[in-house]
Amino acid sequence: MLVKLAWRNLWRQKRRTVLTASALALALALSLFMRCLQEGSYANNIENAARFYTGLIQIQHPEFSDSQSIDDLLPADSQFIAPAKSHPNIKRILPRIESFALAAAGDKSKGVMVMGVIPEQENDYSGIAGKLSEGTFLSADDQQVLIGEGLARFLNLQVGDEIILYGQGYRGQTAAGLYPVKGILDFPMPQLDNQLVYMPLALAQTLYSTEQQVTAWVLHTRILSALPQTVAELSADYDGLANIRDWQDLSPEMAQQILMDKAGGIIMMYLLYGVVGFGLFATLLMMTLERQREFGVMLATGLLRKKLLALISIESLFIALLGVVLGLGISAPFLIWFYYNPIVLTGETAEMILEMGWDPVLPILLEPWLFVNQITIVLGLLLLCLIYPMWRVYQLDLVSALKGGGHAG
Repeated sequence: MLVKLAWRNLWRQKRRTVLTASALALALALSLFMRCLQEGSYANNIENAARFYTGLIQIQHPEFSDSQSIDDLLPADSQFIAPAKSHPNIKRILPRIESFALAAAGDKSKGVMVMGVIPEQENDYSGIAGKLSEGTFLSADDQQVLIGEGLARFLNLQVGDEIILYGQGYRGQTAAGLYPVKGILDFPMPQLDNQLVYMPLALAQTLYSTEQQVTAWVLHTRILSALPQTVAELSADYDGLANIRDWQDLSPEMAQQILMDKAGGIIMMYLLYGVVGFGLFATLLMMTLERQREFGVMLATGLLRKKLLALISIESLFIALLGVVLGLGISAPFLIWFYYNPIVLTGETAEMILEMGWDPVLPILLEPWLFVNQITIVLGLLLLCLIYPMWRVYQLDLVSALKGGGHAG
């Protein structure tokens, strides 16, 4: 009975109902588009940065994160990596050796990071061959290396020249070698461009005398939003055997930057909801104040106050549901369109992103939790705006309300 009465009451003032629901719908549609675009950009940036360097997840020796020592290694065999391979959310697995060495050529020397990889797998993962500015890409059995343009400039090296690498190998052994430069890479990140030396994994294992061991297994997930769960499950699988680190642990600077940017976006979203909330509050308050005589008659004919409050709540819930349905109806076609046709950037911004080796697009992320969060916020906003009008109705003076008094509360 109350539900039927509440629905009829809404359409007695069609204009007010439509305006209120439209305000909620507009806020929901704008916030959904903003959050999906924001989270899509973050996911794209995280994946791009991970492909070029750390990966989304790394399996490391329990002591490696603190020591960064070539002595803290993991087995490079199929038995060790089997739990990761069998995990449904793991898409790619790459073995790597990462260590430091002193690079020298002529009378110049510089500290560098040496990365031993399986060239074909690494290129499939990061497209690193596309960053070659000179020379050719590596093959698995090469005895040559690739270096960044910044490092090549510093050491005055060209393709075909030789670079000396000297450092400490496994268990205190000397790591030293003379390697021809097969190619020069234009890395998107300056810190890598000035320091990184790529070589085949087998050659790096020989240089550092690690035999069939690696410093890390790099993993890439199928679904980025399931990353925390994946890390937790892998941590249980490798409990005591290895340390599972995600991209936030591996790249805290990028994680902090994204967190700060995300905070700014969320503040803007709540400002939008604040503006809509004031309008919604005014509408709900007006809806109760102008109906005081009606409420007085209902109370005088025997309707309990708690049922009157329930009636107002149901009416407000209907408005909220109309707003949610309308907001989803407005936003869904746009979100789906931009999901399959991302916004393409142009001009200087696009050129800068292309130079970093990324696609100049703004992708949309469509995840159920984004929709649930925004709908929950809309319903929470409605409940907050109902507190004072409901209190006024609960305190309603029956005599003044029947007389049509403007201050019947």
